[in-house]
Amino acid sequence: MSLQIKPSGMNLRKRIFSAMDRSPMSEQRVDSILLLVTLILVAVGTVMIYSSSSILAMERFKDAQYFLKKQIFFVILGIVLMILLTKISYQKMKELALPAIVLSAVLLILLMLPHMGIQAGGARRWLNLGVASFQVTEFVKIALVLFLANLLAKNVEDIKDFKYGVLLPLCVTFFIIGLIMLQPDFGTAVIVALIMMMMLYLTGSRVKHLSGLVAAAIPIGIYFIMHKSYRMARVTSFLNPWDDPRDSGFQIIQSLLSFGSGGAFGVGLGDGMQKLFYLPEPHTDFILSIIAEESGFIGVALIILLFALFALRGFIIAFKAPDLFGTLLAAGLTMVIALEAFINIAGVMGLIPLKGLALPFVSYGGSALIMSLIAVGILLNISSHEA
Repeated sequence: MSLQIKPSGMNLRKRIFSAMDRSPMSEQRVDSILLLVTLILVAVGTVMIYSSSSILAMERFKDAQYFLKKQIFFVILGIVLMILLTKISYQKMKELALPAIVLSAVLLILLMLPHMGIQAGGARRWLNLGVASFQVTEFVKIALVLFLANLLAKNVEDIKDFKYGVLLPLCVTFFIIGLIMLQPDFGTAVIVALIMMMMLYLTGSRVKHLSGLVAAAIPIGIYFIMHKSYRMARVTSFLNPWDDPRDSGFQIIQSLLSFGSGGAFGVGLGDGMQKLFYLPEPHTDFILSIIAEESGFIGVALIILLFALFALRGFIIAFKAPDLFGTLLAAGLTMVIALEAFINIAGVMGLIPLKGLALPFVSYGGSALIMSLIAVGILLNISSHEA
């Protein structure tokens, strides 16, 4: 579905204003399809987390339901926050845009401090809160979308001017990307950059400005990939995982075995073999591989269809929003979830290099689930205010 909404030369803002002239903003029911898709994905994820983690939880914690019980708590908390956000007008969130991005920068800096950032897998991505840990970048992505939506909506008249319309959001985004790279987290930095570019495009930024940014970003991205051996290992294992089947290619090989074992209808819920310590962390990044093994092609196709429907409804909400801020906010939040889903699904299928990224709503993890449900709450709120 094209994000370009200028079929007759009108920019996005004129399109919205003309829609407002035809039909005043009115309170409506929230988008029931988006809500239903979200709840189905969360329900499927909760079931599959138990199926994929019970053996691992028993071995580590002597409790087969350890991950399940924690995930149910995250689901309840996330749904409560989602419901609360449907009751608070999204227009009031403009006041939170600047504080949210400042808080994001502060939290990213705190990750670098001793005893504050938790290091795992060679990166400091989790903030130590004492009783729990929090993955800061999950908040940062939502905060940046909110900030950019507010900033671009206010400065839409200057969007064609690089200095006044593009440079400020570019500087703020690159500052956040720089802090993310200190973790280091190259994948999230790329996602943040893509979201900024798409939001600039939606607002009506000149194609030559965006093309110049892309041309400058490509060599920088190549440098960062080649600068770290583990990033190059992901690329080489993607091209031919069998060159190193016991190390860099191990995960993708085991994932592909899961997809191959599942066939059309799967081996049955709970009967998968790859979760028996063959596939690392089957309840997080590779949960779709377990779904593929236990429910087959049908199960994977259903998950992909649900995410496609989610993206479609999210962009429909964006196009029907009564103002530019609502359009950019809804489109940005939809892109965050859609991009994460695409990267996870394509990665575990071997279509792109692997990136340690959770599958939204489905993978185990409190930070990702709660922030995704918060994003849905905002989308539902915008859907209840249509032009």
